Amino acid sequence: MNAMWTDGSWSDPHRGVRPGSQAMELVVLTGAGVSAESGVPTFRGLGGVWQRHRPEDLATPQAFQRDPELVWRWYDHRRQLIAHCRPNAAHYTLAEMERVLGERFTLITQNVDGLHREAGNQRILYLHGDIWYVRCTHCDYRAQDRRVPLPEIPPRCPRCGALLRPDVVWFGEMLDVPTLTAAREAARRAAILLVVGTSAVVQPAASLPLETRHAGGRVIEFNLEPTPLTSVVDETVLGPAGETLPRWWRAYQAGRG
Repeated sequence: MNAMWTDGSWSDPHRGVRPGSQAMELVVLTGAGVSAESGVPTFRGLGGVWQRHRPEDLATPQAFQRDPELVWRWYDHRRQLIAHCRPNAAHYTLAEMERVLGERFTLITQNVDGLHREAGNQRILYLHGDIWYVRCTHCDYRAQDRRVPLPEIPPRCPRCGALLRPDVVWFGEMLDVPTLTAAREAARRAAILLVVGTSAVVQPAASLPLETRHAGGRVIEFNLEPTPLTSVVDETVLGPAGETLPRWWRAYQAGRG
């Protein structure tokens, strides 16, 4: 049965945790709600000239093939907005979880903004890619590029001269198979899976909590409001993740000690 909490007075955070050396202690799935508290604009909230374009018409392989300059100007605009954002308390709490738990922790994110990395996380599975990386459309070149604004639009590969593209997953593209496989394996091994700031409607990420439940692990949701996942998780904690997640982590550590 799902329990819903709004004031941090949740039940024992270790209740029902399955034992066993093969279980990963904590796995976390994050979505846009985590970064929204840092001021990262939502995918559909960029405003200005971009209100005349549907994101679904820009973030596709077909759009890039049709007009790579337009697509790159949109992504360059997004990169400039994100560049001013900094990690919040939820990001730093997740980084602390990794420092404490080491290999018993895995972070799975739908976000492309790089704030988890900036906060200190390293054990990250990027389901939808990373906006700060570019890759070549012809050769195997891939590199981080933090320049904002980009000096050349569209940018070209320094190795072969072909067009570069953002290293993100576009509408109509498959997720990276090794990354998705690793995420599913982590979800199945999780003693506890935390779902933080995600709407739980974008597949296949939305199915990961079900992998944990089917394998016998607990799922705890952190969000501002109930989601389609709320009825199937063990607990839902309502409120800003920058407030609720640090409180939960302190209670969890106290229970471990």
